[in-house]
Amino acid sequence: MKHLLAYVVCAAIFCSTQVHGAPYGVARYATPVLNTAAFATVFGGQHGNILRTDRCGQVRELEFIALPGTVFQLLEKTSSQTATIYRVITDDYPTPAGKRLYVDSRFIDTSDTQPQPRNHILPARGKIISSLKGSIGSPYVWGGNISSGVAELSRFYQHGPQPPGFEKQFILAGLDCSGLLYQATNGWTPRNTSQLVMFGKGLPIAAKTAEGIAALLEPLDLIVWSGHLIIVLDSETAIESRLECGRPGNGGVVTTPLRKRLAEIMRTRQATNVWPREGKQRDVFVVRRWIGP
Repeated sequence: MKHLLAYVVCAAIFCSTQVHGAPYGVARYATPVLNTAAFATVFGGQHGNILRTDRCGQVRELEFIALPGTVFQLLEKTSSQTATIYRVITDDYPTPAGKRLYVDSRFIDTSDTQPQPRNHILPARGKIISSLKGSIGSPYVWGGNISSGVAELSRFYQHGPQPPGFEKQFILAGLDCSGLLYQATNGWTPRNTSQLVMFGKGLPIAAKTAEGIAALLEPLDLIVWSGHLIIVLDSETAIESRLECGRPGNGGVVTTPLRKRLAEIMRTRQATNVWPREGKQRDVFVVRRWIGP
């Protein structure tokens, strides 16, 4: 690339080069975006047959999975003997404070000119609800927003003998709470609860009982706080992806009676109409309406 080369910083494993001229990348496939450049350590390891997870079976390095067509700005190139990794930013996922985002170059096509943004098209309400229902039973995957996973992870990183059932875990087949909504809306909605708490219009739920809140709700309303999202499926049912560490499968996409779920939330959280400013965000929740009839 003609715009590369301002400085080179080499370590024992990686060699990092700043990218000048603001080159771009476009996701060729569903593209895992990590908060570390050490992709090969997370996926496969030395022998290509491990996945680095925490005690709950989650890959905490995964931020989200960019949909095909997602545009990245490439900031820095990190090379090793096995892969080229780019540090990136993207409008589809504002970089969390204190973190950096990385993609494997094999998942993207590069360009010296700014590509057109990914075509964000909101599916019809009925299709969103059908997608949500079709996700019931999907495993919980931290950062996951594609229930079928990313097959290219296996092709690029996996080799050697694998234990039974390892394949789906390795390719990140599953959904987290906001990933459930992101998949159903084809990436039209924000990817994180930190954005969803202010997405759409807030409903007046302060000082109401669980029954009173339930009476206000419509399908696809969001019951949300910074850290978790519950979606109203119909007048009687809520749907969510829950991490249940230590239980078989460590959780996943489930439905619960709406009023029962509200009552559970309100044992520890207070209903508020507007998401509060920083410093007053503990132990509260909001309801956001973001889609019309």
